[in-house]
Amino acid sequence: MRSARSKKGRNTRYTRLTPAQPNLVLREVDYIVARAAESDARVVTLGQLVFFSIQTGDAWLLDPEDHLALRLATDGGRLPVQIVETATRFAIEWNASYRFEDDAFVVDDASGMRAIIGYPVTDLRLAERRVLRQI
Repeated sequence: MRSARSKKGRNTRYTRLTPAQPNLVLREVDYIVARAAESDARVVTLGQLVFFSIQTGDAWLLDPEDHLALRLATDGGRLPVQIVETATRFAIEWNASYRFEDDAFVVDDASGMRAIIGYPVTDLRLAERRVLRQI
């Protein structure tokens, strides 16, 4: 069950989902990667997770509580990730941490730390606050 609302003048759509069905995490990964491949910017929250895609074809999965990140796609191409989901639980092999610094999305992973400019940081901060209120 998806309910989207569009913000005037923004290229990002918000979708709030409730985890009431199995395999929702994997389905959202497929959805957000498909949006990235279509250069369609989206921000989706599912329980304690935030998924987002941007127009350049990148897609990410974030855990705002622990500031963990997993890149799902780059330049529209799906990346290999480890996510296991059952009817009642899911496990994600996170490979990075993240934070926001001004307008930058800062990622720290095995290749080092880098700041990415151009991501919808304001929208991601709003989604992060919505998720943290639910926890």
